[in-house]
Amino acid sequence: MFIEGLGILKHAVMITGFVFVMMLVIEYINVQTKGLWQNLVSENKWKQYLFAALLGAIPGCLGAFTAVALFSHRLLSFGALVTAMIATSGDEAFVMFAMFPKDAALITAIIFAIGIIAGYLTDKFYKPTNILSKFSNHQFPLHEDDDCKCFSKDKFFSQIIHPSLQRILLVLLVGILFVAIASGFVATNAKMWVKVSLLLTAGFSLFIVATVPEHFLKKHLWEHIVKMHLPRIFYWTFGTLLLVGILMHFINVEDWLSDNMLIVLFVAVLVGIIPESGPHLVFVTLFATGGIPFSVLLASSIAQDGHGMLPLLAETKKGFISVKIINIIFALIIGILGYLSGF
Repeated sequence: MFIEGLGILKHAVMITGFVFVMMLVIEYINVQTKGLWQNLVSENKWKQYLFAALLGAIPGCLGAFTAVALFSHRLLSFGALVTAMIATSGDEAFVMFAMFPKDAALITAIIFAIGIIAGYLTDKFYKPTNILSKFSNHQFPLHEDDDCKCFSKDKFFSQIIHPSLQRILLVLLVGILFVAIASGFVATNAKMWVKVSLLLTAGFSLFIVATVPEHFLKKHLWEHIVKMHLPRIFYWTFGTLLLVGILMHFINVEDWLSDNMLIVLFVAVLVGIIPESGPHLVFVTLFATGGIPFSVLLASSIAQDGHGMLPLLAETKKGFISVKIINIIFALIIGILGYLSGF
């Protein structure tokens, strides 16, 4: 059991490392493309649904936060907000792409399409005038005013000669992951295209942590990713893997799951109410180990949106509940149809 525990710990560290470098790249791209959404949002509802789905498809919380901010300024319709929340999987998207990239891409494409349909139907049949009337012009922190140049020769050399502690630690973390992937210590049995993709992502992450300004490195990479996201992802990933490992060691979990899969599906959807990323990793892990079918993970992905809904909850509880109810309805419909169809 001790050897199995070490294997689980290695697996959790590996997944967290992959999630870490993907988060670095997404955060960097998000700031580099600041203001791009202003040119994409228009009065055309279908463009709104498409753009909201694209925001939701961005792994992590930033796309969802952006959708909430745009909705609060009446730049996105309520239906487009529903689109973004169905299309997002929060931090779970990072983990899914680390554990099973092909299935993760398929889930992202499916919930992208479902989100657009759900947004259109929501706007057509539901007019939340009481919710819209309560919104203020509060602006959520989306890092729109930050300045981040890809490379500055003067700053680069000064940062290398006199690096901050945070920069040293980040370079070490990403560097160790890069060496581990290149040497085959992690992702040992992964296909070549997966290894190449991971190496490119880790290499680009090294470039990011070595060249970005101190403000960006400390505020975005260190404070936001390392201190806020990374510990939670590791704890939940390790805890879930350990729990599943213990259960499978002492109990015939597979038989129970196969005999009660509809119950598991309903639980997965109800857990989606929680505006937090961690609990949903249970279903990601169960799918990765073959414990649940694709349809259950798909239903979970539709129902949950990580902590992307927290800003909406702060603004209007009725709006939060309304979006969640719509998400749950679509999750149950798609999940049950998928399960009965054998997916």
